[in-house]
Amino acid sequence: MKKNADLNFRTSKPRILVLDDERMIRWSLRSCFEEAGAEVEEATNLAEAREQLKLQFPDLAVLDLKLPDGSGLEILKEIAAHDPELPVLIITAYGSLQGAVEAMRLGAFDYVTKPFDLDDLMFTAKRALERSELLKIAVLHQRGAGKVWPIAESPASKQLLAMLEKVGRSGAATVLLTGASGVGKGLAAKFLHHCGDDEGTRPFISVSCTSIPETLLESELFGHEKGAFTDARDSKKGLAEIAAGGTLFLDEIGDLPLSIQAKLLTLLEDREFRRVGGNRLQKLDARVVAATNRNLERAVAEGSFREDLYYRLKVVPIHIPTLAERSHDILPLADLFLNKFAHEFGQDPQSLTSAASAMLQAYAWPGNVRELRNTIERAVLLSVGKQVDVTDLSIDSSTSAASNPGLPSLPIDGIDLEKLEQAWVVEALDRCDGNRSKAALLLGMKRDQIRYRIDKYKLDS
Repeated sequence: MKKNADLNFRTSKPRILVLDDERMIRWSLRSCFEEAGAEVEEATNLAEAREQLKLQFPDLAVLDLKLPDGSGLEILKEIAAHDPELPVLIITAYGSLQGAVEAMRLGAFDYVTKPFDLDDLMFTAKRALERSELLKIAVLHQRGAGKVWPIAESPASKQLLAMLEKVGRSGAATVLLTGASGVGKGLAAKFLHHCGDDEGTRPFISVSCTSIPETLLESELFGHEKGAFTDARDSKKGLAEIAAGGTLFLDEIGDLPLSIQAKLLTLLEDREFRRVGGNRLQKLDARVVAATNRNLERAVAEGSFREDLYYRLKVVPIHIPTLAERSHDILPLADLFLNKFAHEFGQDPQSLTSAASAMLQAYAWPGNVRELRNTIERAVLLSVGKQVDVTDLSIDSSTSAASNPGLPSLPIDGIDLEKLEQAWVVEALDRCDGNRSKAALLLGMKRDQIRYRIDKYKLDS
C-alpha cells in the first residue's frame, strides 16, 4: 500500500497525548492527528503530562525522550503501570537510540527518530491504535464476549466491536443501533451490555416492540398496580423496573405506536416513570438500547415517528454494517454454523468445497447473517457426505454481488470506467486477502485477466 493512501483513523475519535518541548513538532502532530479524526492534548514537560493523565488517559501517547524536566521514559513507565496495553510511540534524536531501545524494552509500541517523516509517523500511530483495538477485542473474547459475537475477522466487524466496547464501558444512558434486518442488532446489544457487566450479574431485558399488542405494551414496559384495569388482579413490575442496574433493549423501536412514543420520550428525558394506575414515581436505573431496521428520519418526515424522540434516541448512534460489508466474516461464520448444525443434527463434522466457498463469498446476502445461518442449516440437512457443495446451498446466483442488475447504476454525469475497474480489483483482492484466484472468481475473470489488471494499475507497488 502506498504511504499516502489513507491516513484516517478507524477508531472513533481517539484521544492522543503529544509530549514534546518543541512547539513546531507539537503543532505539526496536532494538525495531522486532528485532520485524521483524533482529539489531541499537548504537554511540554513531565509535569504537564502528569496533569493530563490525571484527567484522563489517552488512547495513544506520543512521547519525546529528552524533556526540560526529565525523560519521557518516566511517563512511559507510569502509563505502562496503569495500562500495559496502551500504545506509546517514542520520538528520539538520531544519536539517542539507546533510549529508544530502553523504551521498547519497557513496552513502547515503536519509535521514530528526528527528523521524522509525518506520513511514517501517522501510519505507525494508526497501526498502534488498530493493534490496541484488536487486543481489547481479544480480551473481551477471553472474558466470554466471544460467545455473544463469535466472529470478527473483517475490519468493519473489528471497528464495530471496538466501538461497542468503548460505549459499553462508558456512562452512555441511551444508545441507538441501526442496520438492515438480520445484521445482528440483538447480538450487538448483548455485546454492548456484556462490556459494561464485568461480573455477569446485571440483567439484560429485551422487549420486542412488534410482538406485544399495543394495549399491553405500556403495562409490560412500566408495570401496573392492582386494579389498574380489568385483569390487573395484582401489582406487577414492568420491564423497565426489572432491568434496574442493567440494560433495557427495545428492539424494532421504529414500530413503536405513537401513543407509547410520548411516554418513552418522558422516560428517557426524566429517567422516571409511573406504573399504569399508580402515582408513585419510579427511577429508571438502566441503560436503554434501542434498535431498528427502519429509516427513522424518513419515518419522522412521514409522521409515524416523533422527531423529539428520534433525536433523544440518537445520542449515541451505532450502525451495524451488512454482511456484504463484513465479507471476511462470511466463511468463518459459515464454518461456525456448519459445526453447530452438524452437532445439533447428530452428523459428522462437515466442510465447504472450494466452489461452495466461492459462491458464499460472491453472494450479496440481502438477508445478512440470518440468511447465511438459514442457508447453512438447510445445506447441512440436504448434503450427502462430509462436504457441502454448490448444489446443497440453494442460493439464487442472480442476486450475487457481482451480477445484481440493480448495482451499480450509471451516474447521470457518467463515470471513469478504468477507475471503477481498479477500485473493484482492489476490493476483490482485499476481500480475498490477496488471493488472486479467489479475487478473479469474484469478478468473473480468469487468473491471467486479474494478473494483467494488477500489473496495469501497479497494485503490487
